[in-house]
Amino acid sequence: MRFPHRTPGLTWLLSAALLSAASAFAHPSLPQALGRQAAPASPAREVVAYFTSWGMYDRGYTVKDLAAQPALQWLTTINYAFGNVQPANADGTGAIGCQLGDAWADVERPWTAQESVDGVAVDESQPLRGNFQQLRVLKRSHPDLRLVVSLGGWNGSKWFSDAALTEASRRTMVKSCIDLFIRGRTDPAQTGDGDGPAAGLFSGIDLDWEFVAAEGAPGNIVRPEDTRNFTLLLQEFRRQLDAIDPSLRLTVAAPAPKDASSKLELPAIARTVDFINLMTYDMHNSLELRANFHAALLPSPRDPDRAEGLTVVETVERYLKAGVPASQLVLGIPLYSRGWTGLPAANDGLYQMSTGPAPGTYESSFEDYRNLTRKQGYTRHWDAWSRSAWLFDGTTFWTLDGPESVRDKTLLVKLGGLRGVMFWELSNDDGVLVDLAGRELSGLR
Repeated sequence: MRFPHRTPGLTWLLSAALLSAASAFAHPSLPQALGRQAAPASPAREVVAYFTSWGMYDRGYTVKDLAAQPALQWLTTINYAFGNVQPANADGTGAIGCQLGDAWADVERPWTAQESVDGVAVDESQPLRGNFQQLRVLKRSHPDLRLVVSLGGWNGSKWFSDAALTEASRRTMVKSCIDLFIRGRTDPAQTGDGDGPAAGLFSGIDLDWEFVAAEGAPGNIVRPEDTRNFTLLLQEFRRQLDAIDPSLRLTVAAPAPKDASSKLELPAIARTVDFINLMTYDMHNSLELRANFHAALLPSPRDPDRAEGLTVVETVERYLKAGVPASQLVLGIPLYSRGWTGLPAANDGLYQMSTGPAPGTYESSFEDYRNLTRKQGYTRHWDAWSRSAWLFDGTTFWTLDGPESVRDKTLLVKLGGLRGVMFWELSNDDGVLVDLAGRELSGLR
């Protein structure tokens, strides 16, 4: 279902005023200040989380691990990351369309009985294997759970501009995505016009173009006309999805920084999609040398980068002022940290200049939440202005969202009438924070 355009209501304005007032006092307690104002939980709220194809590798995270976590009971939507958008040929020629992001992980890997969700082995004789097959098994026991395929991502957005460039290229791209992921035609050798082995698995498509008409990963194609063409691309997705089934979902992942979000035709997008997943994380990262919070809820007067407006509340406010209904905004929460090293001890590293990114378990400047909870030699600190935590060992700084931040953000969702929460991504967590958010949104403690 898509929601009509409307301006922000008094519910949001009141909650925003309370949040601003809370930040004006030293050591404010947002839950105490706002808890009495919280509205009853809405049964329509979304709890979205990304499941990555690569989680099975270094992290050893599979669908069976998800099935064993209490967090699963709260999930309304799993966004599977990622489907590729690229030319048909490896040399960069041919029509741009959808392809599997990792064919082995997606549809080819067999499973032993011990690895499988239902304890049944899956071998090469079966037409569908990999994560897709395991997600189908999971969905049998959770029929209300929506599975949505997410297209693009940071490393997969190079070709979006070309795909969206003309009416013909948009029509071709969208058809290929629907054939592959909605009609399930995952076998390249399949002939004819019928459905494929993954038909019915996915009930929607999420577009994660990073970033529209703006710089993203090095090598991305960027055009000024991307702004308009993105809207047209979404409208083409909506048209072709509706032709199959109007209940098929269409969502987008949208950026937090104002220079990126300003390149989006937000009112038109809001009229086209079911909801918008706000990427309210990575607002500060290792491309900068100053250690800062990457998902701060509120602005701090002590923040040297305060003028950039890189907080959750300010991001939400920008989208509302641009004409997006609160009921279409899903608040992104990270299950990972960004880190810096080579910091002085002043202010326990906060807002200090580093020598570069901290080394993470799997990649530079990045650490899973579950690994953060096991780090030795660190002291945990809390900033009452931004409602954010960090770890510091005298030289290395890790910013993170812990239980306090998750409670505050779910409170904002309830007070502001937002659609729900979204998590990147499930293999970064043992399900603790996702379970906490689900309980908070449902009124359980």
